[in-house]
Amino acid sequence: MIWHFIAAVFAGLGAAGVGLLLRTLSGKRLPRWIVPVFAGLGILGYQINHEYSWYEHKRNQLPATAQVVDTEQDRMFWRPWTYAFPLTVGFSVVDHSSMERRQADDHQLVEFILYRFQRAHVDRLHHQPYLMNCASAELVPLAEESRRPRVDALRELDRESTLYQAVCSPK
Repeated sequence: MIWHFIAAVFAGLGAAGVGLLLRTLSGKRLPRWIVPVFAGLGILGYQINHEYSWYEHKRNQLPATAQVVDTEQDRMFWRPWTYAFPLTVGFSVVDHSSMERRQADDHQLVEFILYRFQRAHVDRLHHQPYLMNCASAELVPLAEESRRPRVDALRELDRESTLYQAVCSPK
């Protein structure tokens, strides 16, 4: 976080320098307030660039066996540009290398971990093990320690969903 603060300060200083250069080149015909306006625009531009590049940056850090199965985009009134271009604030990932496939009564069962990344002042990562019955498209979370199915939270997925396709499609 300190590095983003330092980068924002330097972006503001650089943009203020451009404003000062423009004021000097115009023979001081441009008003003095152009320098702090450019500084503010530099800081704002850096922050917007950082926010919109977060998802791509995190996705590039994932291993080659990981597949993004869901993204969450949001609009915020204090960021009016997000109404035109929604900001990605979270995404879910399945890692194919950690999947365990097995057969039980002619049903293909796949145990996997679903990772959830959320953008915040400090990025958050949640993970939950699941068991998917590919024949019936039923998804049940597993208890963290015992790996026993929590049947009370069972849900049925649409067979066209990205999560179902990622987990149950043959590789």
